[in-house]
Amino acid sequence: MPFPPPPRTLTGPRRRSLLASAAGAALLVGCSTDGDDTENTAGSPSAAERARARAASDSEALLQHYDAVLAAHPTLAERLTPLRAEVVRHATAFGGSGSTPSSTATAEPSASASASAVPATASDALAGLAAAERSLADKRAKALLDVPGELARLLASVAAAGAGHAYLLTEDAK
Repeated sequence: MPFPPPPRTLTGPRRRSLLASAAGAALLVGCSTDGDDTENTAGSPSAAERARARAASDSEALLQHYDAVLAAHPTLAERLTPLRAEVVRHATAFGGSGSTPSSTATAEPSASASASAVPATASDALAGLAAAERSLADKRAKALLDVPGELARLLASVAAAGAGHAYLLTEDAK
């Protein structure tokens, strides 16, 4: 008759304790007391500022894409105006100006020049905007790993919003 296995003796903390400790430590590391990203040791001040400037520039480029689509397809204004307004807020949150012509104006040369590159059909234009939103969301999701606390949270939030925009832009295509 075989002997039963010896009782398992715990020689250290349990797996649940380790997971809870790791999750708590991750939350504490991500928190900052003053909200200043430049004093976090995860990234140098210049790296965080460069990431913030790049994110602002990316949002402003996306805003120009929205303006170009709206100039070429004014019938999409009702659908795109709320999403465009969010992109303006994102650019401003990253420190950009968020100032481009309104969704119905076509006076700025960059918007009208970009309008020539907009697909002729509204559905193709929406697909192009969705692809741009998705690409930028992916880029931001990767970038948030290299920036400190508050900026990482902002990038994550804006990346999630961009993914939501991409979904909304392709919703009718299904």
